[in-house]
Amino acid sequence: MCGIVGYVGPRESQPILIAGLSRLEYRGYDSAGIAVIDGDGHLGMRKRAGKLGVLRDDLAEHPLPAGTTGIGHTRWATHGGPTDANAHPHLADDDKLALIHNGIIENFAAIKNELREEGYEFRSETDTEVAAVLLGREYRAHDGDLVAAFRSVVRRLDGAFTLLAMHRDNPGLVVGARRNSPLVIGLGEGENFLASDVAAFVEHTRQALAIGQDEIVAITPGGVEVTDFDGNPVGVEPFEVLWDAAAADKGGWSSFMAKEVSEEPEAIANTVRGRIRDGLVSIPELDGLDELFAGINRIIVVACGTAAYAGMVGKYAIEQWARVPADVELAHEFRYRDPVIGADTLVVSISQSGETMDTLMAVKYARERGAKTLSICNTQGATIPRESDAIVYTHAGPEVAVASTKAFVAQITALYLLALHISHVRGTLSDTEVRQQVLELEAVPDKIARVLEDEQAHIEQFARWMGDTQSVLFLGRHVGYPIALEGALKLKEISYIHAEGFAAGELKHGPIALIEPGQPVFVIVPSPRHSPLLHSKVVSNIQEIRARGARIIAVAEEGDAAVLPYADEVLRIPLADPLFEPLLAVVPLHIFAMGLATAKGLDVDQPRNLAKSVTVE
Repeated sequence: MCGIVGYVGPRESQPILIAGLSRLEYRGYDSAGIAVIDGDGHLGMRKRAGKLGVLRDDLAEHPLPAGTTGIGHTRWATHGGPTDANAHPHLADDDKLALIHNGIIENFAAIKNELREEGYEFRSETDTEVAAVLLGREYRAHDGDLVAAFRSVVRRLDGAFTLLAMHRDNPGLVVGARRNSPLVIGLGEGENFLASDVAAFVEHTRQALAIGQDEIVAITPGGVEVTDFDGNPVGVEPFEVLWDAAAADKGGWSSFMAKEVSEEPEAIANTVRGRIRDGLVSIPELDGLDELFAGINRIIVVACGTAAYAGMVGKYAIEQWARVPADVELAHEFRYRDPVIGADTLVVSISQSGETMDTLMAVKYARERGAKTLSICNTQGATIPRESDAIVYTHAGPEVAVASTKAFVAQITALYLLALHISHVRGTLSDTEVRQQVLELEAVPDKIARVLEDEQAHIEQFARWMGDTQSVLFLGRHVGYPIALEGALKLKEISYIHAEGFAAGELKHGPIALIEPGQPVFVIVPSPRHSPLLHSKVVSNIQEIRARGARIIAVAEEGDAAVLPYADEVLRIPLADPLFEPLLAVVPLHIFAMGLATAKGLDVDQPRNLAKSVTVE
């Protein structure tokens, strides 16, 4: 969840660190700090609670000495509140050593007691400072060998962590380690980088190396050395970042979220591109895996938050097209209930970052019990894809806003491609039927573009009118149900108001008690052409809640006149087959959430208490 960046090279490190941290702001944080070592071996450090601008202003007023070795950090508080003292970096060894940390060290209390008994003192409430003090002790015990000291420390730590450290007696060296937390290397010309995300260094280099589980990396201006926790050299997996720094900039938009909503058509098109051959689905990453797909008897999708709702939409497609039973599990519940899985089970994980800790642990659990695993992910070099047997990348590009939009529709698209691929392997759809669904999918980007063009101004206007709304409900049936859940989540995330999504059929089983005069209710209306029975039932639901004074905002397809007498607002989406309607219906809900948050004067990109990538359990 925290942002981490390290640099060694010929240039002054401070502006590189600050720029890198600014590109990681989307991860969510409540304090920031940097440390640098100058050419004379002096270590300077500055850290402040609050947004990066607070640190930036402090550095402008009280500059650190210029140095070409440095580490920087944005913290999302776990142990200890968001204060200057608890911010990173933490110093040790008489302030000659600086360390930053992402994750949670579960056995920090026992180590802290041990160090206190030896006379060491602490200046913060964090688990991170315990690692720093321990590293300082081990540094002296290993005669100033920072890598050897690091190795000794990480083998004692339990939990999830990425650690970066440097010592003023070793200028030109930054050492890092990772366990269940992201760390990537950026390879430059006479300079190298470490970061929790490639966004931190992509403006300097697009050449990267992925660090594996339980590995240590030492970077100098001239090279990179990677070993496991036992000191054995390991190979690293190189990759090229397929987007440049400009892709992570706002590009004139009012917010990253506004930019990313506008990119939803492109995210779908890019995820489909290169995966259609002769009208059929052909996913290069899945070549040679037909036997795996032919042998599975069950699919379990594991994910959290928005990704779980994408999985719920995908479940309908998997079962309808591939005829394989599919379940969707919250990743943080999956492994704790002792699920029945085996070699005939395919566990599909969904994570935009590929670092979501709960999802990662669910994947590891599944593999330990013999299940096959496949990851749907938007981030190259991430941990979850590397821990999985197969991978289908979404190609949504960098998503900076904490609330996911374009990644959500890209995840649904990837699930649809997977379902069609499996249906072809298993023969549950004919080639003609697959081609028909592919044509529908390829038409979706243009249809979303029409929604953005025709409805965005209208939606933003009534969102402004609803700026003082305190509660919004969302109803849907079939594939509309997970879209109702997604609409409610977006509103909660960025508008900080009560919002709930319901299966419309559940109304009379309790939720209708929430309806009172003026209560806004979004209703995802199924197509009357393809789903006349579901459509009539949803119209009946609308009549029931309207009779009790609800204000109805219907998301309905073009030409649906049956909802007009009962809806206060109608948001139109183009005609589409039922399984493709969710990709269209969710767009007005994303726009509404953004519009309402903007009307309330809130930061839509960095909502309070949230982080983009949840890398702790």
